Amino acid sequence: MTDRVHAFTDDALGEHDAVALAALVRDGAVSPDELTRAALARADVVNPRLNAIAHRCPSPRPAPAEGGVWFGVPTFVKDNADVAGLPSCYGSAAITAHPAGKDDRFTAQLLSTGLTVLGKSTMPEFGFTSTTEFENGDPTRNPWDTGYTVGGSSGGSAALVAAGVVPVAHGNDGGGSLRIPAAIAGLVSLKPSRFRHLDNAQARQLPIKLVSEGVLSRSVRDQAAYYAAVETYWRNPKLPPIGTVEGPSTRKLRIGLLTTAANGSEPDAATLAAVTVTAKVLADAGHTIEPMTSPVPAGLVADFLLYWGFLAQMSGVTGKLSHGRSFDAARLETFTKGLAASFRRRLFATPGALYRLNRARADYDAVLTRYDAILSPVLTHTTPEIGYLNPGVPFAESIERVTNFVGYTPINNVTGSPSIAVPAGLTEAGLPVGVMLSGAYGGERTLLELGFLLEAQTPFPRIAAAATGS
Repeated sequence: MTDRVHAFTDDALGEHDAVALAALVRDGAVSPDELTRAALARADVVNPRLNAIAHRCPSPRPAPAEGGVWFGVPTFVKDNADVAGLPSCYGSAAITAHPAGKDDRFTAQLLSTGLTVLGKSTMPEFGFTSTTEFENGDPTRNPWDTGYTVGGSSGGSAALVAAGVVPVAHGNDGGGSLRIPAAIAGLVSLKPSRFRHLDNAQARQLPIKLVSEGVLSRSVRDQAAYYAAVETYWRNPKLPPIGTVEGPSTRKLRIGLLTTAANGSEPDAATLAAVTVTAKVLADAGHTIEPMTSPVPAGLVADFLLYWGFLAQMSGVTGKLSHGRSFDAARLETFTKGLAASFRRRLFATPGALYRLNRARADYDAVLTRYDAILSPVLTHTTPEIGYLNPGVPFAESIERVTNFVGYTPINNVTGSPSIAVPAGLTEAGLPVGVMLSGAYGGERTLLELGFLLEAQTPFPRIAAAATGS
């Protein structure tokens, strides 16, 4: 039996997105305090069953001044971005919670939108896997059915937005960590181009920057409003501006249809059906759809996993330096330790892997001279039950499960290209399925325009309606 959990009700938040709520605040129809109280009440209703909140603010932290486009709208920040006064534990029991002394650079950019912070959302250990589960602890559950994963690594934020606690929440994406939970929870999320946002010092020291920041939302217009807003705080002059996007473009595009992942994985029937339907919607709107093969070589998967293992190794080696003297590497989870060990076994392959990973951008860009966007699945198969991807599963088994599940999303992290996940309906079991549109470096505007088109032509499923059968 499906066990749906949501907090949508006739309070100050209603079923509004962030754009609508901010307009209500500006018009004086609702106050920021009313929105905050409603969100906290909703969290009290659903979080005992979802386990999506890592840390709560002792008292909500409002924006410092009016003027942000989302002034007064409540949110949660993922547990790997520093927020002054809250700990950053990265989903790891190896880290002892200590309040951050200040916001990091990206947090300041995020909060320039006027959002009110209520706390930090859950994530798996260091964001290394595609489920928000823990080897020794309760998982974060999917509001659409609590027996299933909500994905990862921005799983806590996805659960809170899908369940209606807040309209938007922060996440980031180093291998699909925004797009995976968005697809699983029936949400929208745009992973931007590399260097679109301000970075923290740690990210700037890495050989390859895989991670991009973003938000999860229930509407495309919240994504568009977010990117337009954060550009007013800081914009990378080396990237074209995204600007204000308010709907579909009239341009007719050439869109590649990618169904076979770089690692050779094929989508299951429900996932393929969702992509096929989406391709027809785009074709009916006048866009040209052409089947294509992966824009990067198959060997890139092994190179990505090697670099992922390098990050796991560094998490343990530099733990005390990064997270304090109380960091306890012995408490790292089986999956993290397995990733690190896999890197050590292939240590001497690292220079070649880094060369090929850096080269992948050129391969991808060459393909994107023929297409305006690429349509693909987000994941190779529909949502697994809690436990299937648990980080305590023996590493050889769990890494195979993860890589088979996450076949499409890492391409954009390696190449630095933008990619948006949008809902594409429900499975027979009533769980969301998402599809992904990817573009050329700096091409976020085109992806948002396509997102608006799909939202208009195939309205996104709503958990409240699904729960009542309406």
